[in-house]
Amino acid sequence: MKTEYVLGSDPQEIARLDAQAAAIAGASDALLRASGIGPGMRVLDLGTGLGHVAAQVAALVGPSGAVVGVDREAPLLAVAQQRHAAGNVRFVEADVHVRLNERFDAVVCRLLLFHLPDAVDVLRVQRSHHLRPGGTMLAIDYDVAGTRAEPPVPLLQSGHEWVDAAFRAAGANPRIGSRLAVLLRDAGFGDVETFGIQGYFAPGDPAGPALLAGVVRSLYKTIVSAGIATAEEVGIDTYEERLRSELAAAGAVVMPPTVVGAWGRA
Repeated sequence: MKTEYVLGSDPQEIARLDAQAAAIAGASDALLRASGIGPGMRVLDLGTGLGHVAAQVAALVGPSGAVVGVDREAPLLAVAQQRHAAGNVRFVEADVHVRLNERFDAVVCRLLLFHLPDAVDVLRVQRSHHLRPGGTMLAIDYDVAGTRAEPPVPLLQSGHEWVDAAFRAAGANPRIGSRLAVLLRDAGFGDVETFGIQGYFAPGDPAGPALLAGVVRSLYKTIVSAGIATAEEVGIDTYEERLRSELAAAGAVVMPPTVVGAWGRA
């Protein structure tokens, strides 16, 4: 089953993905370490995109380990290969439903399952075809339910609601982080553990409004075409500037989506 990746792969989207990866690198590292990723392991990074997670995993497994990153988006994979394909990392252009003739100590995926209508089936394939007995499956994804500003800022709340509705209109589940442990158990994994990490952007930090505005921009066509908001309501050309201004005026702290990880054993 071919699934839709609604966010695209143009240069602006690549820049947004880089900024997003930098914002959640610390949370991702904590979850990778908590799941047991370590020296000497062979790891499959499913839906590797620009290779951010593959690079983090490569640092953890060291020269005695190996990482294979899989993605079907050729423009993203080309960037990943240029940046990271060396030493213990290699990349394969393929759909997430691919069945490689290899076994791994661990399979990881970040911000992938929320795009997939058949997430449990994809996890079952990893358990049956890619993991050695006792191997680890780690899924990292967002739960957007906690996105907010304190004190509340209406324009941030509107943007959050537009993004939530647009992902759902495209068949994605932006709150899937809350369900990761359930999905792993449904796929037959045991010893499942899960926790989430909530970030905070201090008043005046431009990264908070930039991250939300970037997603609104990437989903803009869906937001308007699905009738979620009008072009005038969004005001995409000035949205980030207006959001930054409202947050600054309120002295608001921005809380982005919770980064949730869940892992289990094959």
